[in-house]
Amino acid sequence: MQDEASYICDGCGEEIVIPIDPSGGGEQTFVEDCPVCCRPSVIHVDLSDPEEPRVWAEAEQDRY
Repeated sequence: MQDEASYICDGCGEEIVIPIDPSGGGEQTFVEDCPVCCRPSVIHVDLSDPEEPRVWAEAEQDRY
């Protein structure tokens, strides 16, 4: 299994690399500030395929 994956920040468009923690379960959701623009994003991790984890983000303010 890969130990990191990346997503595109919805705020600034930068590719952000994050560590993957399989102990958190097969589907994970958490909020993380972008290290480039500091805007919060809701990060989704899907580990259905352990060889190719799927990660995507959405702006936190879009959730409400």
